[in-house]
Amino acid sequence: MYIPPGFTTITPYFFVDDAERFVDFLTSAFGGVEELRSLRADGRIANTQVRVGTATVMISEATARYPGMAFSFYLYVEDADAAMARAIAAGATHEMDVADMPYGDRQGGVRDPRGNIWWISQRLVQEPYSA
Repeated sequence: MYIPPGFTTITPYFFVDDAERFVDFLTSAFGGVEELRSLRADGRIANTQVRVGTATVMISEATARYPGMAFSFYLYVEDADAAMARAIAAGATHEMDVADMPYGDRQGGVRDPRGNIWWISQRLVQEPYSA
């Protein structure tokens, strides 16, 4: 099985209203880099690929057949406090304060302008999760 560079076995694919604005959010809030874009005849995004850290996500403008839908994501970052601040500055709303968690992450949460929840986490220990 061949998986293109930057992709994983499961790759998130967003259908959102105002896809252009969502791409701007991903690049501003999480340092995403747009890798590829194709447009529909009406000039809206048919598909774009944005790399965020080691992951690639795909985005398309929502349609009647594929309406916008919200998701929840667990995002690892170098500095959870700084990433939370960038996400809020880029238009996200606060869901949960950043705090040290008993499972070894420093984590907070935001909801982006499209309704997706992002659990922004910084791993504090160099060990796997344990029960």
